[in-house]
Amino acid sequence: MIDEMAWLRALGIVVVASPLLLTSILGGASLLNIRLAERRISALVHVLVGSGLLASLAVLGSMLISGRRQVPVDVGDWVVLSHFRFSIKFAFDRLSVPMAILSFVLSGTIGAFAGKYMHRERGYNRFFVLYAIFVLGMVVTSLAATIETLFTGWELVGLSSALLVAFFQERPSPSRNGLWVWVVYRFSDAALLLAAVAMHHLRGEGDFDKLLGAGEWPEEISMLPASQAFFVGILLLIAASGKSALVPFSGWLPRAMEGPTPSSAVFYGALSVHLGAFLLLRVSPLLDRSIWLSAAVVTVGLATAVFAHVSGNVQTDIKSALSFASLSQVGIIVAEIGLGFRYVALIHLLGHACLRTLQFIRAPSLLRDYRTLEDALGTHLPWAGIPLRRIGKASAWERLYRLGLDRGYLDAFLRDYVVRAHVRTFRWCDALEWRWTDFLAGGRSREWEQVKPHLGATDEPS
Repeated sequence: MIDEMAWLRALGIVVVASPLLLTSILGGASLLNIRLAERRISALVHVLVGSGLLASLAVLGSMLISGRRQVPVDVGDWVVLSHFRFSIKFAFDRLSVPMAILSFVLSGTIGAFAGKYMHRERGYNRFFVLYAIFVLGMVVTSLAATIETLFTGWELVGLSSALLVAFFQERPSPSRNGLWVWVVYRFSDAALLLAAVAMHHLRGEGDFDKLLGAGEWPEEISMLPASQAFFVGILLLIAASGKSALVPFSGWLPRAMEGPTPSSAVFYGALSVHLGAFLLLRVSPLLDRSIWLSAAVVTVGLATAVFAHVSGNVQTDIKSALSFASLSQVGIIVAEIGLGFRYVALIHLLGHACLRTLQFIRAPSLLRDYRTLEDALGTHLPWAGIPLRRIGKASAWERLYRLGLDRGYLDAFLRDYVVRAHVRTFRWCDALEWRWTDFLAGGRSREWEQVKPHLGATDEPS
């Protein structure tokens, strides 16, 4: 029995070490200004991602044969304070192992596709460095047994995703959209960080088994009171909404299509967009403690599905249409989680991720096939979007069309009522700091006179 557990732990370390080694090699070569050949990069991706996949499958096979439902891998305590302990732990169970296998399968598929798609692209090495960071983040997040470990992987996924949206940095639009994605991710990460702080305050450590209860997923029973479960759960729901583009943060998903097609396929169509749903699956025992939290999850999921369906029907490019199609299914998955259908949501997630990956990598050749069909028919193929029929002055269909075309006005809402409010608050604080500094200095400094014109007329404290 001891040898079996040691063997499983060794396989678990290989699962995490494979993408870590890939990131170290590609990132180290870039930092040292060593230009690797495209064939060598492709070979490294195939070998190391394949090694991680084989190790994951070996862990799954061993667990099925032995009947073991959970394999913990403890890397040790990294920070130990008086009442707080920060440790790096991984857990292989019914949720994490399928998610890790899915990450390796889809990342390996996209890695092979990108090796040809990005051939002779000027940013070939940069793409695969960010790709390796993403794979590492997905694996760490999938296998995390503590909130600190999950937050580490969560940040790696967010960083690589935002940088890949802005991959074509010589054009202004990708850089602008990458910044928007990064801002939304920062808001999501702040909610996750607050949830981690709350978990440490409630339990003294960030282990999921302490918060969610002992046992194997999805049969844990949390001992938290309903009010505490609701508070932590709402923070985690905000974090999941930002990462999975749920309402009201859905505006960043079509912006993410500015990145290369391989990154759109594996990140925003298959893996990254499902990460919020995975987080809700991981903390699903909290939903059982609060009916209001479950209702909030269901509401957000259904609202996202309806919004994505309406917006997706009016898109004029195939990548944006596919992104909204993915979002509608993610909304349904989130609603399934809120209703308590854990295994249904997991199977839905796995199947949908594989389907969207296929559709995204097939999209460029599909457009060529459609043009061939239209040339053969001599006319355009019928459009299946929202019909425009004038009934009176402004029909309901036209209003719905405009709502979908403007993506539910969600970006405008966030910009006008969230972003600007924060910017004004920070500018007011900055002006107050300058005022206090000048008071201590005995008069206004030259720096204040240079900064004041940029603060705005209403920003200076009275």
